[in-house]
Amino acid sequence: MHKISGRWKLGLALSITTATMWGMLPIALKGLLDTIDSVTITWYRFAVSLFFVALLLFKKKQLPNWSWTKKPSLVALFMVVILGLSSNYILYLLGLDRVSASAAQIVIQIAPLLLLLGGIVVFKENFSASQWTGVIIFVTGLLLFFNHRLDSIIGSSSNYNWGLLLVVFSAIGWAGYALAQKQLLLKYNSQQILFVTYIAASILFFPSSEIMSVEKLDSTQWFLLIFCCINTLIAYGCFAEALEHWEASRVGAVLAITPLMTIIFAYFTNLIYPDYLLLEPLNWLSLVGALILVIGSLTTALSKKKQGK
Repeated sequence: MHKISGRWKLGLALSITTATMWGMLPIALKGLLDTIDSVTITWYRFAVSLFFVALLLFKKKQLPNWSWTKKPSLVALFMVVILGLSSNYILYLLGLDRVSASAAQIVIQIAPLLLLLGGIVVFKENFSASQWTGVIIFVTGLLLFFNHRLDSIIGSSSNYNWGLLLVVFSAIGWAGYALAQKQLLLKYNSQQILFVTYIAASILFFPSSEIMSVEKLDSTQWFLLIFCCINTLIAYGCFAEALEHWEASRVGAVLAITPLMTIIFAYFTNLIYPDYLLLEPLNWLSLVGALILVIGSLTTALSKKKQGK
């Protein structure tokens, strides 16, 4: 059983850094989607991540062996990891191209809840009444956040609705990736799993990507692309390190503020660059919904699990 260091202040700082990076990511991605396509952006993010993770593992002499390819059970788990994370990246971008950054970040919060529910089904984990209460609070907050769009969402097939649906599928992909990775952690560390995943994903997206389309980027967009590429490295690095110093539930609770970070960053970005992105039209009920949604995530993450017999 892994034991934390107890340096909670460092764990808190690392968790806030992760939430900040993930909060900024959809805003940065928005600045690229008008110039280069989602597949190309995704390929660059995977390829750059592969380069740095390979360097890290080479330096630590931890490059994984490929004996897992001879074991069908491990091959199946790696396939779920690869397809899950790949679909998460590309579907989130395709959805983000149709909805606001704030809306995408709110909906993607379904991912950790699906992970919790998946733990019940796959790993037979217990779920307490207070955790179910947190899920209900979360769903209530979700409905309140989109209160001004409910009429158009129900019974409609608009481009915006397709965007929300793509983000939901992205969340499902991430949950599948996380569940499969949890099982693979019995054999490999997280960086080794990501190394294999990044190799496969880079190969998967290469044929459909337009690598040279980056020539159309201006200096600001080049900065955004570089930021998006290193964002995952920094965010996941801080996330993994935070788990060394602080309880996973508390780290997860801090990460629940990510949608609010996106709303705040989007608001200030719009003040400085009014034409950069389209803000989600928020009324007071939407803001209350965002707050309730965060409370629901906190309740689910921090509640103690029901004890088994």
